[in-house]
Amino acid sequence: MSDSAFHLFVQTVSLLGVAGGLVYTGVQLHNWRNAQYVTNFTKLVELQMQLRKMVVDDPTLAAASLGPGIEVSSEEIRGDFYNLMQVSLFEIAWFSHRHGQLTEDYFKTWTVYMRTVAERPAFREMWKIDRTKILHERFRDYMDTVLRQV
Repeated sequence: MSDSAFHLFVQTVSLLGVAGGLVYTGVQLHNWRNAQYVTNFTKLVELQMQLRKMVVDDPTLAAASLGPGIEVSSEEIRGDFYNLMQVSLFEIAWFSHRHGQLTEDYFKTWTVYMRTVAERPAFREMWKIDRTKILHERFRDYMDTVLRQV
């Protein structure tokens, strides 16, 4: 092997190493961004769930979200917001699964649980009411499908 062929070989291997490193860095950056996206989404849903827990603990706080002239018993408010809290947890699981952060087998256990919850009349009634439901639109569609299947 001549000197020029050897230098060309070394340069090619070096360039391939640099290119591989750049591709690896790009993949890692994409994965980090995806994980951060899931983290931000989860934090927002957790904060929303804390607000819902406040209403479960003190149903009088729901007056602000019910609208004028709407009368609902404390027990119904507690039940609705408790069901919404369960939906929040499932929404986090759904979103995490959708972004590759939650395994299929674990997500299936959540799906089975939510199908059981969705069979309850109180849950179905809560789902029909649009008040205080801030949900990812695709998740809302997913839940509508779950409710049609049970």
